[in-house]
Amino acid sequence: MQSVRAHITAESIKKKNRADFIFRNIFRVASILSASFVIIVIIVIAVRGIMPFVSSYVGYNSLTGEVILPPVNPITFLTKSQWLTGAVGASSDYGVGFAILNTIIAVLFAIVLTVPVAVLTALLIAKVAPKKISSFLSTVVELLASIPSIIYGVIGLGVITKIVVWIGALFNYQTAAGLSLLSTVLVLFMMTLPTITAVAATSIKAVKNDIIEGSLALSATPMQTYFKVVLISAKSGIFAGIILGVGRALGEATAVSMVSGNSFSGVTINPLATTATLTSRMLLGIKETSGIDYDIRFSVGLVLMAVILVTNVLLRWVMKKVGNLDEE
Repeated sequence: MQSVRAHITAESIKKKNRADFIFRNIFRVASILSASFVIIVIIVIAVRGIMPFVSSYVGYNSLTGEVILPPVNPITFLTKSQWLTGAVGASSDYGVGFAILNTIIAVLFAIVLTVPVAVLTALLIAKVAPKKISSFLSTVVELLASIPSIIYGVIGLGVITKIVVWIGALFNYQTAAGLSLLSTVLVLFMMTLPTITAVAATSIKAVKNDIIEGSLALSATPMQTYFKVVLISAKSGIFAGIILGVGRALGEATAVSMVSGNSFSGVTINPLATTATLTSRMLLGIKETSGIDYDIRFSVGLVLMAVILVTNVLLRWVMKKVGNLDEE
């Protein structure tokens, strides 16, 4: 009898080990495929993005016909305050210095506007509102997060630009049909709000009730507890939401291109003036699928990836610094 039980136990162990082996390999293959896609995308962008800096291209000048365009100067490309000098296809004097700064300005304004609203909304959903209202608001946030960017762009083009025109009229300022930095910021606000709110609400919900009850037991009011205890305890998750929101704002192209005006030069902090981001410069103006004007878009993509990487590193550094200060 004991030998039969031992045999059954051994068989069950073998089946469990076999199942574990199969699932481990499935997960391993899935992770390798995911990593491979990322690596392939990076390699393609890097190879095509470097080409304009090391290769000459054949262009066309309306007066002289075909011309040889020299490689793009990388220093000029990163610092120049004008997208292109001369006609497309007849010059290699591209620059994205102004677009880098305009991207940072637009995202910074959008995040400064979004974070307080998102955190307060998350606190309302997670701790303050009754369950029915909280459930309704959670559903609304999830729906907003799933809306395609083109829809936000249409709303921005049809509604927000009209508001910007009205604001410009109040200050006697002639806008470009409402296409402006302010329109870009407001569209990015709408797009990043549900992302940051959803992550922040999840983090706030994870705060243990023992901490809250302890604060209330020490005579703190509910609002004092929410702002001085709950939000502090959930700061890591809130920062994670901010990082995701910044990533979405930096990488958004369609909606931003529809409302920014896509200027070709100049850094602006004037909310009623047109602007251009790295993504809008990549998206607009593509007329060919080859040549320098096409490959230079990959170069802009490389710059955008670098900006996103540096921004994420800085935000994570700030998050660690804030955590260390709280511990001290």
